[in-house]
Amino acid sequence: MPALITYRTPVQEDWVDYNGHLRDAYYLLIFSFATDALMERIGLDADSRGQSGNSLFTLEAHINYLHEVKLGTEVWVQTQIIGFDKKRLHLYHSLHRAGFDEALAASEQMLLHVDLAGPKSAPFSELSAGLLQELVSEQQDLPAAEFVGRVMRLPG
Repeated sequence: MPALITYRTPVQEDWVDYNGHLRDAYYLLIFSFATDALMERIGLDADSRGQSGNSLFTLEAHINYLHEVKLGTEVWVQTQIIGFDKKRLHLYHSLHRAGFDEALAASEQMLLHVDLAGPKSAPFSELSAGLLQELVSEQQDLPAAEFVGRVMRLPG
């Protein structure tokens, strides 16, 4: 399977700073839109969220800013499922542009499936778990996500 592209967008004028670079907060916005698209792919679209009362909440997100992204650049997000269990989803988003082989940024995220009535954690539905397993199977030959499990610290 080729990489799963979950979101595409041009970098908009109000997303850049005084240097003409994408502001750090907008990387997370772009990755958030990619997560929304993934949710649709695994049976957690707006209609099903309304019917089931279930959604995903982000527990943790790490972003690596790898290369500058400038105003007007057309970018896309590739999404890889690192793993999932009964209630959690570990995923990896990477940001890309045409003509450049390396990722521009990467985000490792841990999400929790939630019953919004609580809110409290809840197991994935059989449909969502099955769709997640299909993605994992389809992605088994992809190279390992490069920026996963990193810890931020100063040496010494």
